[in-house]
Formats: sequence, structure tokens, C-alpha cells
Amino acid sequence: MPDFLNLTGKTIVVVGVANRKSVAWLTAKTLEEQGAKVVYSVRSAARKASLTKLLADKPTFICDVEEEGASQRLAAEIIAAGHGPIHGLVHSIAFANYSEGFKPFEETKRADFLQATAISAFSLVELANAFKPHFAPGASVVTIGISSLTVTPDNYGYMGPIKAALESATRFLAKSFNPTPGVRFNVIGSGPLKTSASAGIPGYLESYLYAEKLTFRKQNLATQEVANSVVYLLSERSSGHNGATLVVDAGLGSNFFDAEIVRLAMRPEIGPPPK
Repeated sequence: MPDFLNLTGKTIVVVGVANRKSVAWLTAKTLEEQGAKVVYSVRSAARKASLTKLLADKPTFICDVEEEGASQRLAAEIIAAGHGPIHGLVHSIAFANYSEGFKPFEETKRADFLQATAISAFSLVELANAFKPHFAPGASVVTIGISSLTVTPDNYGYMGPIKAALESATRFLAKSFNPTPGVRFNVIGSGPLKTSASAGIPGYLESYLYAEKLTFRKQNLATQEVANSVVYLLSERSSGHNGATLVVDAGLGSNFFDAEIVRLAMRPEIGPPPK
């Protein structure tokens, strides 16, 4: 059977593996199934220890992108270990400090906003710059964003503007890296997912179940579906995508006026429709 994605033998760096439910892990697993060599990056020694069974015998490096110079060290260590050239990079990192719960947006603390921006958005710029000398021609960089930057969910707080910064940075990187060295940068605009990270967002379960009712199929995304799209963007079959956001949301962004949602919002007392 022809190797349609042509990922066999390609070296892909996946940054942000947290656990077996994460987009990063399912992406890496799918890449390996397609014959790619995956180099893993995790945030800390503690995280690496917690993933011993998952990442046993796999090349795994530590990079806390909040630390200045960490991205440059990561690139240097990976290349020194003989894993170059790099054909792809997955940026699957996000963090926001919700320890004090949600406040009105204007009450966002400067330190929290800047920390979340550095980790969730600017880290992509630093990683791209660090790996620039080591990218193979036609390499692909993919980051994980959100399906819509125009919605304002109460329980997402200041991460909305930061995800917008991530998407904008992706476009500017796509321009800056072209036509030389010709590296592509794209975003996966993911709908709500059932991951360990999302479980830490107050009120997320209700939002997740609401989003499910807005999908055309009345079934939320599986994280594997997002991982599949990441793998596609990493492959040469997506060569026409650059500086773009590929929305993966099962249609929820186009279904605001779903009849069931409208009925329940206007007449909640009548309950579900008869079967």
C-alpha cells in the first residue's frame, strides 16, 4: 500500500506531552504508526518520571518554555543526540493560572497574563527560532489553537486573547520563514476536547456538553480526530497550507441556530422533544 502521507523516516519533535489523553501524545502515537521518528519534549523532570511507562525507550527531553533560553537548549540537546534534521515540530503547550477562579476580564492580573502569553504563545516563536538552523527543507510546524477566536466564553478567561496571539504569531512566522528556509506554520483550531487539561477549567463540563449539542452529528470531538489533523498538516500532503488555521470542530461553529438549542433556550419548561 502506498505511503500516502510519506512520513516514514521523518523526524518530528512533539512538545507538550502531558499524559495519554493529550493531543500531543495521540499525535505522537499516530506519527509513529505512520513510520515517523518522534522526539519528545516534556515540561519537567517530574513530568518525565510520571510518563516513564508511556515514553519508555523513546528519546525524551526536558524543556520548560517559561525559562528563558530553554528552547535553544532543547534544540541543541536534540541535535547533539543525533536526531536532526527536523522535519516537523508540534507545539501543544498552554497554561493559565486559574487558581483564584474566574474574574471579570478587566481584573486580569498582569503577571498571570504575561506568564500565560509566554508559555502558550511566545514559546512558539522561541521554538521556531531555536530549531530554524535544523529544519529540513519543507518542514512543517503545527500548533494547537481553538476553533473560534470570536467567541467569549466566560470560563475561558484571558486565554481567548492569548490564543488569538498564538494564531497571529503563526501567520507572522509563516511569512518570516518564507521563501527561505521554506518552513510551513499552521494552526489546528480545535473544538472542545475531553482532556486532563480542560478538566481543570471551572465549569468546563457544562460547556463541553453544550458544545456537543451544537455539533452537526450531536457528538463531540475525539482527541484522536484532532491528532489526525495535526498529522496531516505535518505531512507533505498539506503543502498548500501555510499561515492557515484548519478548524476541526465537527460543525459546531456553523450551527448556532440549531432548532433543539433554540427551543430549549426559549421554552426550557417543555423539556426534550418526544421520541
